[in-house]
Amino acid sequence: MIITLLGGSGFIGRALAAALRGRGDTVRTVSLRDPLAAATTAAGSDVVVNLAGAAVAERWSDAQKRAIMSTRVDLPKAFFAALAGVANRPKAYVSASAVGYYGTSRTATFSETSAPGNDFLARVCVAWELEAHQARALDMRVAIVRTGIVLGPNGGALAKLLPLFRFGLGGVVASGEQWYSWIHLADQIGIYLLAIDGYSGVLNATAPNPVKNRDFTQALAHAVHRPALFPAPEFALKLVFGEGAYVVTEGQRVLPEATLAAGYAFRFPEIGPALTDIAG
Repeated sequence: MIITLLGGSGFIGRALAAALRGRGDTVRTVSLRDPLAAATTAAGSDVVVNLAGAAVAERWSDAQKRAIMSTRVDLPKAFFAALAGVANRPKAYVSASAVGYYGTSRTATFSETSAPGNDFLARVCVAWELEAHQARALDMRVAIVRTGIVLGPNGGALAKLLPLFRFGLGGVVASGEQWYSWIHLADQIGIYLLAIDGYSGVLNATAPNPVKNRDFTQALAHAVHRPALFPAPEFALKLVFGEGAYVVTEGQRVLPEATLAAGYAFRFPEIGPALTDIAG
């Protein structure tokens, strides 16, 4: 197949491109910052995968919040407008999304059929996915991958955590009672391949066994053979991330029910072996 990756230069995009090329697919990587160029590049592709979006793990100034929304809604809108005038359009559109769709909760459990939340990140995800569904008007199959906390070497959530833990400086975040719906990078890529190869609808890219931050912390400390004695208090996270700190301090418990029903077999369903594989 010929796959066009929009925003494919990031942590997940690089791994996905390598996996696609490894199985013999042709990969075209292009920025979504120029929607017309992206649409031109996508002509003749079998599938477009859109991974583009401004970083969420930054301090949420008003300008950053506008960028988070605009790159996920306005740029895809312009891309589809340009794609409408292109001959030989792709047959399918796979869009990234996030488990932030469900909002945060320390007690609820969410699956692909759960209603959206009403905080900022949930509103972003709802608008993001609504825009993705516009591909149907161009006769394209649509799949949406709602991603949790991606764990892998050389990027993602562990890029800053691993060095701290290896020096014995890691610890529980805030109360430690918030849920972390995590996924190993290998399974993240596997779920994207499932979406690319023919799935329609929403897939949660989260392992079937989410953990609380306290358990995640102990598993990571065990994986690097160091203690975890330095907690990160909530007020410190608010100083770093501002309003966006709630994403880290509250969390959500998300299960991949549709993903499992579609036949996906997780390579790393448990946090301990996943972290040992990465840290090793």
